[in-house]
Amino acid sequence: MTMHEVGIALALVSSLAAGASAQGQGESIVKLPGDIVFKAPARPGPESAVLYGDPSKAGAYVTRVRLPAGLKLMPNWRAEPWRTAVVLSGTLYFGIGEQWEDSKLVAYPPGTFFSHPYKTPHFAWAKDGDVILQFTGMGPAGATQIPQK
Repeated sequence: MTMHEVGIALALVSSLAAGASAQGQGESIVKLPGDIVFKAPARPGPESAVLYGDPSKAGAYVTRVRLPAGLKLMPNWRAEPWRTAVVLSGTLYFGIGEQWEDSKLVAYPPGTFFSHPYKTPHFAWAKDGDVILQFTGMGPAGATQIPQK
């Protein structure tokens, strides 16, 4: 594990502990699979479910995102100072760069954990079927789309 990865892991643990204490002593959060409700977006795109915190506010959050089969997330960069992701199901094709390039896509199968530095331009594709991801980050969350040539 590199020093950068250790730093991310420590920040994650510290932030989650701080967020848990903000909920109050002795409170637990349990979300069984049937309790997780994905909300459809206003226009076609990923569905999301907030499991912990509020991504629109400062502080730690955990969300699940379902990408429907065939969905392409065009190049963008994220506003969060840090964010991690785990592929829970499906295969995510993920690339780094400001322009969409099929040759840069790497298959991330279920179980893959990934993170990238703040404001790194990236893109993704649910090429082979639905993909479910789980994100943990420090809000407020947001994305800036990168215009394509």
